[in-house]
This record gives sequence, structure tokens and C-alpha cells, in this order.
Amino acid sequence: MPKTNTPQTATLDDAAFISRALARAFDDDPMMRWFFPEDSSRREGLDRYFTTIFTRQYVRHAICERTEAAAAFWVPAESQAQAVPDGETIRELQSILGDRAALFRDTVETAAKHAPREPHWYLAVIGADPAAKGQGHGAALLRSGLAKADAAGLPVYLESSAPANVPFYEHFGFTVREELQLPGGGPRLWAMWRKPRRTAHTSVAD
Repeated sequence: MPKTNTPQTATLDDAAFISRALARAFDDDPMMRWFFPEDSSRREGLDRYFTTIFTRQYVRHAICERTEAAAAFWVPAESQAQAVPDGETIRELQSILGDRAALFRDTVETAAKHAPREPHWYLAVIGADPAAKGQGHGAALLRSGLAKADAAGLPVYLESSAPANVPFYEHFGFTVREELQLPGGGPRLWAMWRKPRRTAHTSVAD
């Protein structure tokens, strides 16, 4: 029986589910395979990684939503200064990443240099368990967040290292803003941008 793909707010109580779902979702992601190159330990590393960023960072300072097989973390414009890892979170991530921690740091710094300066919403993470592929979980979460950004009258920015996902995002109105080559022999990163769309609550004068 398909799992419901109706988005709902995620809380700390969802941490175990979210980390498992995202670990499965990102198991074949080029950037995550670069950060966690060992097949035997990648799933465990991803589970710890997503647990850390969800519980210590995004659930506190972002809009986190889930379905029964997927999760998404959205950072509104007004929350971006707070939704960054503190010192303890950075140390925890370094421990999880081990000898790949420096590559991770360089990647974060590279991405930050190319991030847009104008006010926008940032789609930090979105992923669905491959076991639920084709059931619309990712699309439902994407529509939910985009509706909130549109209601705020703001564009949305994301980065993807999976070329197969670029057409999916384009279907929802994103365009490729820039293509980055990550340092240290890392994969390419597609920076994507979506302009806000008018909603029923947007007046002609806005």
C-alpha cells in the first residue's frame, strides 16, 4: 500500500525516521558518495550526518516538512543568518566525515561564495526513500515549500549534484543559474533559481 505523501511539519520526534529516509535517498548522490566513499559505511555515515544537521540546525531555524517516505528542509530569508552550524555542530560533522572533513569544509565555502545575495528562500535538503519512488513524495514536499515562498513573494535557490534531478526541478520552474566544479576533484554542482509566482493573495500592485 503506498505511503501517504501529504506534507506535515517535522519535529524532533521525527529525527530517526528523517535520517533513515534521507540516508536512503542520498545513497547514490554524487556529492554524498564523494563525502562518504566507502560503500560499507556510507549509509551509517549519512544517517549520522542527517541526524546532526536536522536536530542541531534545521529543525531549530528552518521549516522542516516530511511525508511518510521523504523530508525537506527550507530556510526562509529571515532565518538564514541563524540556520548555520555552530561550533559544536561543526565538530560533530568533522567527526562524522573523518578524513573527508576538509573537502566538506571547502565545498561549503565554495557554495557560500556563489549563493545569491538578494533575499530568497533556500531549499537546503529534499529527498525521498527510493522504495517510494513514483509515489509523488518529493513533488508534494516541493510544491508545499514553493507555495510558502510564493506567498512571501520571494525566489527560491537550491544546489544539486545529481544531473538527473535538474529536469525535475526545471519542471517546477527552476532554471540553472550556475554550474560549479567543486574543489578537490569533487563532482559538479548545479545552482538553480526559481522566481516567485503570483498567488491568489498577491495584488496587482505588488
